[in-house]
Amino acid sequence: MNILEELTTVIKALGIPVETGVFSDKAPDCYIVILPLSDNFFFADNSPVTDIHEARLSIFSKKNYLPIKKKLESALIKADITITGRQYIGFEPDTGYHHYNIDTAKSYDYLLEED
Repeated sequence: MNILEELTTVIKALGIPVETGVFSDKAPDCYIVILPLSDNFFFADNSPVTDIHEARLSIFSKKNYLPIKKKLESALIKADITITGRQYIGFEPDTGYHHYNIDTAKSYDYLLEED
């Protein structure tokens, strides 16, 4: 499991259209794009023990984005996904969308695969 799979599952359970990287279909009035940010190892005794994944959720909404933001934040917390930052990017007059970002992170136990 990785953060992209978990985020997609959480967002789809809320009934919100979601894509990774770029929204490929005709954009609905509300959708979320997941942008992978980083994958980092946390080391102990010169060996990776934890794999930390980070991703940004970009909410695009033609209506009030606040109810979606609150619902998504609650679902992320319940899924044990850490919210590391939140930022209103602004209203995009050319598209009519409000744009809001939520940055997330989750750590996974790292198991070295044997050949």
